[in-house]
Amino acid sequence: MKAIVQDHYGPPETLRLADIDAPEPSVDEVLVRVEAAALNAYDWHAMRGDPRIARLAMGRSRPRARIRGRDFAGRVEAVGANVRQVRPGDAVFGDLGDANGAFAEYVCVPETLIAPTPANLTPQQAAALPLAGVTALMGLRDVGQVEPGHRVLINGASGGVGTLAVQLAKVLGAAVSAVCSTRNVDLVRSLGADHVVDYTRDDFSHDARRYDLLFDLVGNRSLSALRRVLTPAGTVVLSGGGVYHGGSLIGPVGLITRGRLLAPFVRHRIVTLNATPSRQHLDTLRTHAEAGRLTPVIDRTYPLHEVPRAIRYLEGEHARAKVVITI
Repeated sequence: MKAIVQDHYGPPETLRLADIDAPEPSVDEVLVRVEAAALNAYDWHAMRGDPRIARLAMGRSRPRARIRGRDFAGRVEAVGANVRQVRPGDAVFGDLGDANGAFAEYVCVPETLIAPTPANLTPQQAAALPLAGVTALMGLRDVGQVEPGHRVLINGASGGVGTLAVQLAKVLGAAVSAVCSTRNVDLVRSLGADHVVDYTRDDFSHDARRYDLLFDLVGNRSLSALRRVLTPAGTVVLSGGGVYHGGSLIGPVGLITRGRLLAPFVRHRIVTLNATPSRQHLDTLRTHAEAGRLTPVIDRTYPLHEVPRAIRYLEGEHARAKVVITI
């Protein structure tokens, strides 16, 4: 099969299209013929080994996972002996997690990390949902504990997670304020944002508005600035991946670490989010998508051999919403 492989950390040019053996499913796995895969900030972090401290988990001298990509949608080709919930021919979508491997013609994935593709979505739209959608869902519902009537601020509302978070916050009954650039104001309004802050003109951290939840997807503000706009019992959820600025030692890990250290000593809740894939979360996203409450927004699509170009576009802060690979 054809796949995008990487043998050492570096820029997009270290990625190459290669012919490798197709994987074979174990007894608990499903073999999926990939039709589309989506990019996430995670992909360029893993590609570059950035921040460098993350290499302790990803591989010190080279990536442990040779094939890039997490999110995918496609059709089941074969199933292991213990698989019970899907059959060959089923349309599925999912997230491979840290195992990676989605930028390929075939993937093997545990049955617990896939779900039926939403019936009303294309494979490209379905591939855009898993990691970004689960991050938004966990950040707002599971960790942020958003309830009807809550006021929510989403910093980074036009990104892959942000565009889904705006919609899910409305599903949860919140009043949503969205932070984005001028060119994305109309986009986030179309997704349901009640109030939009154009960060090129206004600084949300000096606004008089107060929020029950601030969902930070950028990591470009200090904790004091984030806490300044909270209600007395408000919550900050930290989940910022940032963009590439030439490499770093700790990157967004610094803000997350400071948040964990400060949390026990302040009245606000400061929570760091580690989104983990699961079938239960994917099923929730599917339900909302099929009901018309959640629609992935796709910025651009690229063929498999142009993955390096797609990641270059993503990591340079030009992309909005999702960038998808067709296979």
